[in-house]
Amino acid sequence: MPPSETAAANSLNTLMRSIGTSVASAVAGVVLSQLTISLGGHALPSENGFKAVMAIGAGAALLAFALASFLPRPRPATAAPAPASAEPSAETVG
Repeated sequence: MPPSETAAANSLNTLMRSIGTSVASAVAGVVLSQLTISLGGHALPSENGFKAVMAIGAGAALLAFALASFLPRPRPATAAPAPASAEPSAETVG
């Protein structure tokens, strides 16, 4: 693989990881802010909110696993055939 393709693949991977982290944090924040309890006059995330965030994370992990199972597996490189020698071998010389 040419270095330019490797660099492009690495940068795309980094971008997708950053987007995933940002979206996951935003979703967790929304879920926890919507599922709150009042304690001493303060709104705090409830236990059910944390359970919901964990369930969403588990679902996302299962979806990622299912999608990854459809990725093609790398094939081992095949050895190139040896070039034919212009000199006769010891077996052909009489």
